[in-house]
Formats: sequence, structure tokens, C-alpha cells
Amino acid sequence: MTRQAVLEAARSRFSQDGYAAATIRKIAADAGVDASLVIQFYGSKDALFAAAMSLSPTALTHLSQAFDGPPPTLGERVTNAFLDLWEGESQVSEPLLAMLRAAISNDQGAATLREFIQTRLLEQLSPKLPDGHDAAARAGFAAAMLIGIVVGRGIVKVPVLVGTDRESVIRLVAPAIQAVLVGV
Repeated sequence: MTRQAVLEAARSRFSQDGYAAATIRKIAADAGVDASLVIQFYGSKDALFAAAMSLSPTALTHLSQAFDGPPPTLGERVTNAFLDLWEGESQVSEPLLAMLRAAISNDQGAATLREFIQTRLLEQLSPKLPDGHDAAARAGFAAAMLIGIVVGRGIVKVPVLVGTDRESVIRLVAPAIQAVLVGV
């Protein structure tokens, strides 16, 4: 139970502060344990970060399933599933936001996010797109566009983006994602 408490505290702290500002001491305090116990469990801040960034296979399956269905509604399904992943339940969204914050300020965080996008998104999703010769690039550009939305809404907190309800975000963004993924 204590190990899980440390992991949850780490996810929350990395999500709130990013990699550089999150410290073992702060994480330990959040979990109600001594910092030495955190080191005993995970060995280092980098190892704790890697453990905290593990994502549920169910979350990724949800995104993958958005690629199943009729091509004319692909952009809407993918945008909706992406927002579910990044803005949904905290046990999924917090590790992703922490990974994103860390990528901005830390080489290890950037490598972790790159690996997530490349292996868990692009390689799994691009085979589901029509016309496979440039599917990986199209999936990559769509992911970059959607990550930009997440950065604007969840990290930078641009008022107009934060104030836009989810349905409106999907209505405004989905046609662009549709165009990138399958063409006009």
C-alpha cells in the first residue's frame, strides 16, 4: 500500500510541477513517508518517474479503438478519445501531463514522451489508417496537433481554450484532424 501511495504522489507531483521541480522529498511528504523509503522502493528520481509514467493498457486500447469505424467520422472519434486520455481520469491524465511537462524541461522527460508517442501511439495506430505509405507521418502530425491543444488547455491554460467546452473543442478541431488523417 505504501509503495502505491508513493507512486500516486509521484504522478500527482510530476503532473503539477514537472520533472525538474518535483523532488523526492516533496513526493515523500505527499505520500506521508520518509524520502529514504522512496529511494529504497525506486532507487532514483528517474526510476520513480519511469514507474509513475506507466499507463494502463486499457487507456491506450480506448484510443486505438477510435481508429475502428467508418472513415468519415475518424477525426471526431480520435479527437474525442485523445481528450478522454489527456483530460479524463486522473490516474491516466496525470502521468501524461507529467510526461508532457517533463519533456519541456528535461531530456529524460523528452525521451519518455518521444517513446510514448512513437511506440505507443504511432506504431500502433498508423496501420489502422488508410493508404499506409504516409500513415505514420499523418498519425504523428495529428498527435502533435492534439498535444498542442492539451498544452494550451492543460499546461499554459490559455483562457479562451480553457473556457471552451469539450464538445466545442471536438467540433472545431475534429475536421482538421480528419483532414490530416484521411485527407479531405
